[in-house]
Amino acid sequence: MLIGEISLKTGLSRDTIRYYEKIGLIKLNKKQRRDNNYKEYSAEIIERLEIIKRAKYLGFSLQEIKELIDAWANKTLTVDERIELFESRIALLDEKILRLNEVKSLIRKRIKQIKEEGK
Repeated sequence: MLIGEISLKTGLSRDTIRYYEKIGLIKLNKKQRRDNNYKEYSAEIIERLEIIKRAKYLGFSLQEIKELIDAWANKTLTVDERIELFESRIALLDEKILRLNEVKSLIRKRIKQIKEEGK
């Protein structure tokens, strides 16, 4: 698939896809180019772009996403090192969830106050 098709399937702009390639979030090898030098993107790239999109939506930085993707694919890290990396991300997510629940509680409290003021 060409970049236009990938853009339509993922909802990401062509510039975003090119930027992700530039910073190493997605990688194409020489075999993934047509004779006219157009890049041919695989279904694997679509999957990776969807993962990146979801992770960004959840608040991960591009650097954090790159580290996670690299750790997933990197066979030079030991199993224990990869597990530790992912467990540390889970701990960060737990902390974010806790903070979000605190904010949610404060907003509910404020809504209750507003309702009581309006009576």
